[in-house]
Amino acid sequence: MTSALPTATPAAPSYWTASRRVFELSLGEMLWSRRTIFMALVVGGPVILAIVFRLVEWFGLPALRVNGVRVEGAAIFGVMIWMLFVRFIVPVLGVFYGTALMADEVEDKTITYLFTRPIPRGAVLLGKYLAYLACTILVVLPSVMLVYFAVVPFGQIPATFGQLVADLGILAAGLAVYGALFAFIGAWLKRPVLVGLVFAFGWEPVVVALPGYLKQFTVAYYLQALVPHTMPSDGAMSVLQSFFQQAPPLWVSLAWLTGYLVVFLVLAARIVERKEYVLEQ
Repeated sequence: MTSALPTATPAAPSYWTASRRVFELSLGEMLWSRRTIFMALVVGGPVILAIVFRLVEWFGLPALRVNGVRVEGAAIFGVMIWMLFVRFIVPVLGVFYGTALMADEVEDKTITYLFTRPIPRGAVLLGKYLAYLACTILVVLPSVMLVYFAVVPFGQIPATFGQLVADLGILAAGLAVYGALFAFIGAWLKRPVLVGLVFAFGWEPVVVALPGYLKQFTVAYYLQALVPHTMPSDGAMSVLQSFFQQAPPLWVSLAWLTGYLVVFLVLAARIVERKEYVLEQ
C-alpha cells in the first residue's frame, strides 16, 4: 500500500513580485475610478486657460503685459507651472490619492482580502503607491504638454523644449514625494484627508513664506526651489524670480526630496505591516 505524498505548498512571492501584482491590480482600478474623473477636471483647468490664451493671441490681442512689456508664451508657461501645477495640482492629487491608498481599502472593507493573501503587507502599500504614481503621471504630464504647445509659440519650441522636459521631471518628483508623504499620513491616521489638506494648503504655504528654519522641513520649499532652474530668462519674470532668492541649491533640494520619498515610504510600509485594522460595522 503506497502512502500519499504530501502536497507541496507553493512558495510565497517575493516582496517585489507581490508589489508588482498589487500594482497591476490597482492601476486599472485607479484609472477607472471616480478620483480619476476628479483628477481630469483638475488638470483640465490649465489646459482650458492655455487654449483661451492662444485664441486671444490669434486675434492679435496680447494676453498679458507686465509694466507695458508683453510677456512671452514661455514665461507664461513658467508661471502656470509654478502657480497651478507645483503649488496646487501636485499637492491636491497627493492628498486625495496618497491618503486613500489604504483608507479606501478599509472603508470598502476589502483590506482583509489583501491581507489574507500570502504576501507581505508592506508590498500591498508599495504596489498601490506605484499604481498611484503611474496613474497621476499618465494624466498630469500629458496635460502639461498640451499647455506647453498651446501657450508657447512654435518658433520658441526649439529653445524652450529643455525647459518642458525639466518641468515634467519636477512634477513627477512632486507627485512621488507628496504621494509618499500622504501615504504615510493615510496609513497612520484614521481620517487623513482633512489633515492632508491642512498640511498642504495651510501649514506649508505659511511656513514657506515666513523667515526661519521650519521651511527646511517642508516638501514645498525644496520642490519650489527646482522651479527657477527651468524658468526662461525674461525680464517680465523678475518678480516671480524674487520669491526664490533664498532657495537652496539644486543638489540640496534633490537630496532632501529623495530623503523624504524614501523615509515616508518606508514609514508607511512599516505602519501597514504592524497596524491592526478594525473594520467598522
